[in-house]
Amino acid sequence: MTARPIIATRWRAARQICALAALAGAPAILAAHPAAADFRLCNNTSSRVGVAIGYKDKDGWATEGWWNLSSRGGCEILLRGTLSSRYYYIYAVDYDRGGEWSGQAYMCTRDKEFTIRGLADCLARGYDRTGFFEVDTGEQADWTVQLTETSETKPGGPSVAPMQIPTPGRQGPTQPGFPPLSPSPAPR
Repeated sequence: MTARPIIATRWRAARQICALAALAGAPAILAAHPAAADFRLCNNTSSRVGVAIGYKDKDGWATEGWWNLSSRGGCEILLRGTLSSRYYYIYAVDYDRGGEWSGQAYMCTRDKEFTIRGLADCLARGYDRTGFFEVDTGEQADWTVQLTETSETKPGGPSVAPMQIPTPGRQGPTQPGFPPLSPSPAPR
């Protein structure tokens, strides 16, 4: 009759050991999957789009492209890691129906895949001079831009202009488009 209390005690001890092992291993599991802090762009249109980004880092101004996103094809990470600037610049072109998401911040691009350093003399250096729109991340560590179509409406709201709807973080609420850009601002 003493076997039952011994078995129950051993089971209780085994459960406690497993629980402690799980707790001890949790930090290692969490450290292996750090939270993503990236600059992402999502294509919520019915067209395929090409995207370029402009930004300033420790080495100065740079533009990069092209990311090709399928229609309603989800999101693409344009820059990995915690964002180091408040302002980023986007240019996108609709491959299927024409049109673009552009602005007044002029930067260098080209037709094929590129990484270009510097903003000056785009044409003299053999590049195109392209107008990007500004994205103010509010110094968030992580940001997502949503490309949408003119005919789309938000529930309970007006049509969304064919511009970006920035979304801070991954799950943050969408915000209305940015105010009009000045005639020819220099990137910040």
